[in-house]
Amino acid sequence: MYAFARPLLFRMDPENAHGVSLRALELAHRLHLAGVYGRGDSLNDPCEAMGLRFANRVGLAAGLDKNADHLDALGALGFGFVEVGTVTPRPQPGNPRPRLFRLPRQQAIINRMGFNNAGVDRLVANVRKSRYAGVIGINIGKNLSTPVARAVDDYLLCLERVHPYAHYVTVNISSPNTPGLRDLQLGEHLDGLLGPLRERGTRLDEQAGRRVPLAVKIAPDMEESAIGLVAEALERNGIDAVIATNTTIARDAVAGLPHAEEQGGLSGGPVFAASNRVVTALRRHLPGMSIIGVGGIASGDDALAKREAGADLVQLYSGLIYRGPALIRECLRALRQAA
Repeated sequence: MYAFARPLLFRMDPENAHGVSLRALELAHRLHLAGVYGRGDSLNDPCEAMGLRFANRVGLAAGLDKNADHLDALGALGFGFVEVGTVTPRPQPGNPRPRLFRLPRQQAIINRMGFNNAGVDRLVANVRKSRYAGVIGINIGKNLSTPVARAVDDYLLCLERVHPYAHYVTVNISSPNTPGLRDLQLGEHLDGLLGPLRERGTRLDEQAGRRVPLAVKIAPDMEESAIGLVAEALERNGIDAVIATNTTIARDAVAGLPHAEEQGGLSGGPVFAASNRVVTALRRHLPGMSIIGVGGIASGDDALAKREAGADLVQLYSGLIYRGPALIRECLRALRQAA
């Protein structure tokens, strides 16, 4: 079905097409049609990571459903886990439009959305009423108006709000679309953020009587030495998992293509190799930590390459835009057959 719909969607403005696609998926779910993608024994590939049990290794990356408005419909497609957000303490509109661009020749997307979301209370309300039975990750960030020096306050507030409803929480410090955010990946900034988050998370775990793992999402644009320093900080602060990677600011792979010079993060095919490089380096530095590999997965072979690089789980986003829900089953089959 998606093969027939895609030409029409690709004639629309990308952000409008995104909204139309999610509304259509929601309607299909209510009519009990969306689940046709998510049925069958081939979707069962149980595994453990972060101390959690997953139905399979293929998840949805954050960014597609920022407010968890479509959690049940997306979950019905067959994902083993769905990550929603990025969410901030207060609602914010994000950057001015246009802010989303397709680069079809490279199966890539550039976005400078700017953490547009309806705020953490809206997301929590949606997760609370959801019936999705899989693992739910909630991705948290800071408001644009919050100075980087006070970023920890926003992350702590979000962690407090989402902890009762998340299976794991992702700390997003790698989006290129919030000024200064990537500075939080460096040196004392990183320890100054992760230390308080780990302390608060442990206290919340004790109060709730269950452990909610903390993951950190990092950028693909780091040298080997910087990756090593980040890995040390993750281990030092008791972080449970790392998500590699977010979008890239590099443009070498798309130079000369329409929209290539637009500001924002580049995802899809051009980030595949960089993401795998980071996954491989992280696995070398962190042999026992759970790693979620994301970036440029457009086929079952791509998912398998992420796994071979060292990822325990994988996530999809841009590939869904170009391939549709059939990509989920293709990745699941490739990973299951290789096990």
